Amino acid sequence: MPELSVLLHGSPLRTDVGVVGFCSVLLIEGEKRILVDVGHVGRRTALENALAARGLTPEDIDVTVMSHAHWDHSQNYDLFQHAPMLVHPLERKYAHKPHRNDWATPAWSGAMIEFQPKVEEVEEGHVIEPGVTLMHTPGHSPGSVSVLVETAQGLCAVTGDVLHYSAVALTRKNPLVFWNEKEATQSIDRIVEQADLIYPGHDRPFRIVKGEIEYVEEVKMTVSGLDLNDPNLTIDNPPRPIWIMPGIEDQTLERLG
Repeated sequence: MPELSVLLHGSPLRTDVGVVGFCSVLLIEGEKRILVDVGHVGRRTALENALAARGLTPEDIDVTVMSHAHWDHSQNYDLFQHAPMLVHPLERKYAHKPHRNDWATPAWSGAMIEFQPKVEEVEEGHVIEPGVTLMHTPGHSPGSVSVLVETAQGLCAVTGDVLHYSAVALTRKNPLVFWNEKEATQSIDRIVEQADLIYPGHDRPFRIVKGEIEYVEEVKMTVSGLDLNDPNLTIDNPPRPIWIMPGIEDQTLERLG
């Protein structure tokens, strides 16, 4: 039975002057070593250190999975050029023709995917190995995929930004929609209805118990370079508003060709 562990925890940390974008990076170990998402280049050293802490190098990874092509999840795939990279065909197409208002998919995203020598297109139901299956969960982006892992703790869902963080499992509303709001909610519903444990894109793993969020892991983070006594520094935690990309009505399969 495969085992699932967190290499890098995602974080909902955000600012009013830019996106931090710390996504979760997950390692599945069974018949193969499978890496789901790789983070952006600002986390490259942390990713390599997390592998080294387990006695691994990038060359020990057998397969990588791109949950979606957004910059904060995908900039370190070049560390794993020896391994097949699994991506949904709609995500690959969209990365070559991102919407002009889609700030999470820069114009070079398609080139980033094609830089990989071993790209494999996969769809709903693809079995990476026994107990590890892909689910097409669009909405946040057209080709977002989640990875379902059958473990001793139950069915775990590695969701990317289908569920950014735990609160989304309760509201059933994706806070950032670049493709289709209705599909985003349907994808959230599928995950919540099936999974015993959820590994979100920008938060700690959790389960839902009697309608409440129960985190199953702790995480520590040190933030440096800030003076907490600076009167110009504000620390708060308001609810994140839902943002629907302007021009989302243009997002059709016909546009992708």
